[in-house]
Amino acid sequence: QVQLVESGGGLVQPGGSLRLSCAASGGTSSIVVSGWYRQAPGKQREVVATMSKSGSTDYPDSVKGRFAISRDNSKSTVYLQMNSLTPEDTAVYFCHARVEIAGGVWHKDYWGQGTQVTVSS
Repeated sequence: QVQLVESGGGLVQPGGSLRLSCAASGGTSSIVVSGWYRQAPGKQREVVATMSKSGSTDYPDSVKGRFAISRDNSKSTVYLQMNSLTPEDTAVYFCHARVEIAGGVWHKDYWGQGTQVTVSS
């Protein structure tokens, strides 16, 4: 079992920055993919950043060049650095982890509770 807890959300002005944190506990050694997703009211949840176990990252065009995912394995924590924020970035941000089970035959997804990010002047 893996537990994920996000923190770092809040209110920021357009052009500002925020750093989100996701602290993981439990069977963290089995995590193969970490990521961040967001969901705005009335909109579909979308991925904003992913990182594989090897360290490869991927971003959608909407945040590429502005967001960066990173991790600190010693602290079992994944971060999302968000720069040049715009009102379109306003959403609840969720931390995600996919773990492998039985040597990759099975997998399970875990989600944090979400943290609100509001970009407004």
